[in-house]
Amino acid sequence: MEESFRSYTDKTRVYDIEPLRTLKPVFPSGNHQAPPPFVCSPPFGPFPPGFSPFYPFTSSQPHTQNNSNPSSVTPLRSFRSPNDDEDPPEGSTLKRKTPKKLVRPDNVNFESGITASERENGNRKLVTSVLTRYEALRRRFSQLEDAREAVSGINKRADLKAGSTCMSRGVRTNTKKRLGIVPGVEIGDIFFFRFEMCLVGLHSPSMAGIDYLLLKGEAEEEESITIATSIVSSGYYDNEEGDPDVLVYTGQGGGNADKEKQTSDQKLERGNLALEKSLVRNSPVRVIRGLKEASPSVKIYLYDGLYEVKESWAEKGKLGHNTFKYKLVRAPGQPPAFATWIGIQKWKGGLPSREGLILADLSSGVESIGVSLVNEVDDENGPGYFTYSTKVTYSESFKLTQPSIGCDCSSSCKPGNLNCRCVRRNGGDYPYCGNGVLVSRKGMVYECSSSCPCLVCKLKVTQMGVKVKLEVFKTVDRGWGLRSWDPIRAGSFICIYAGEAKEKEQTMENDDYAFDTTRVYTAFKWNYERGLADEVDSEDVSEEPEMPLPLVISGKDVGNVARFMNHSCSPNVFWQPVSYEDNGQLFLHVAFFAVSHIPPMTELTYDYGVTRPSEAHNDNTLHGMKKCFCGSEYCRGSFG
Repeated sequence: MEESFRSYTDKTRVYDIEPLRTLKPVFPSGNHQAPPPFVCSPPFGPFPPGFSPFYPFTSSQPHTQNNSNPSSVTPLRSFRSPNDDEDPPEGSTLKRKTPKKLVRPDNVNFESGITASERENGNRKLVTSVLTRYEALRRRFSQLEDAREAVSGINKRADLKAGSTCMSRGVRTNTKKRLGIVPGVEIGDIFFFRFEMCLVGLHSPSMAGIDYLLLKGEAEEEESITIATSIVSSGYYDNEEGDPDVLVYTGQGGGNADKEKQTSDQKLERGNLALEKSLVRNSPVRVIRGLKEASPSVKIYLYDGLYEVKESWAEKGKLGHNTFKYKLVRAPGQPPAFATWIGIQKWKGGLPSREGLILADLSSGVESIGVSLVNEVDDENGPGYFTYSTKVTYSESFKLTQPSIGCDCSSSCKPGNLNCRCVRRNGGDYPYCGNGVLVSRKGMVYECSSSCPCLVCKLKVTQMGVKVKLEVFKTVDRGWGLRSWDPIRAGSFICIYAGEAKEKEQTMENDDYAFDTTRVYTAFKWNYERGLADEVDSEDVSEEPEMPLPLVISGKDVGNVARFMNHSCSPNVFWQPVSYEDNGQLFLHVAFFAVSHIPPMTELTYDYGVTRPSEAHNDNTLHGMKKCFCGSEYCRGSFG
């Protein structure tokens, strides 16, 4: 579903405004030059001559698409007016500026930590940081909105609020408009909100499907022209004859051509004109594919790389209005992105079958979604034998019984309901957003028990099992690994570490499938920034796990897919302690969540940590046991 932009106003904040000293009008004398008149216009125009609307009111109407084959082709050049090439279209993206008044007065001193040069030109580290900070803030705002909705029935768009906050306070990068590659953004990156693309400079408009810039002529007599920089395709199969490297794109304007609601002819101006100029100049255009997920309310944006505009024409829509069409072809030599997505959809349909498939379901039906076993590297038929289980078993010697109080909510464990014991145990905040995404890392997350009387309880996220299609696959140099056919949103639950819970002394040194909570793990910041969320008076919540007692889980003989996750010094998965009651006993679990958005077929990895020095070591330094092959630029060389 395309997001529509709505400006956010925080009505809970009261500003200190001094009263007017006089209502007497003051007119300029003849000896002084009159100040420019005050301009008052509607947010989306029309605007007086010489006045430039500021962000976000510069966005055009969302583009639409029509997959019907053109019955008659009319060159777009025939639609040009004599003035099309003289001046850039009004509302050029170069004029979009964030006004100072969007910055709240009590946060003027907020430091984003991003320098002016970094804000203009980014890199991979900056892009990742900006997206992480935005997503953390969005989750926090979503948590607050969920609690508000439970009380008042009102829920505002947390993604828009978080986006406008980051924009106004400088948490962004790649603000310099450019053609071609955007520093730090990689082909295959996925986004769950259009504002994410705005913050990293991939696509600036929060609504319009075509982004463009003004190219000034090198000589004074040379004309300035607009060139398309990127487009967002809202359709799913907007390719030609099933070719994932071809996109037939519908121009913008004239109403909604996709839904047969076009009310007027499209005009060769703004983004349409920019695409036509890109065709003439043969300049690259970044293509972002809008993809539909299983849930009708979820839309994912996939960056598919650089394309070239090869053809353009006009055709009559079903209501008789002119619609512009553009054929874009993907530049060769780029890594696959949309093609991978298409291949996965075919695997799910059964035709063709997955290449290198050994078993369709490694779990033998234990998981609600089958786990594929694939080897495309060598002739090995699979990993060593083990019993597949989705639970943690505790031996008699492992005493875990602790005093606990179960949930006694009668209707539902709702956000903001402090009468719910589970909510109180989580510090008064619901730990998950409405879609089951973890809001923040905490010392411990407390979930409702299996005996919860609620008819529909959303506080059992880790107890509901795996929700994505996982695949165990053979790697080149690290044994078996784990990845997902489905995209995974940051903060989404992946799986628990199943196996046999043991005491530290019972763990064998040669157990490569033991998860040890007593190891030292590299610290990292994942939670939202209090100052950015206007919670300057609150203390930061610790992100370090708080285990009531040492816990070691062995997946050697009994385990699940988690035993196949490899180590990385720059992981995309982290572990979070989770506990819930069952039959009067409090059980501990190690649950894995996504650090960031994870594209399909990306290996899932987490930090194995480093073993603490034993009594046999005279020094106090941490030591690694195995050489690391993660290949990360931050690789510390060893782990275990």
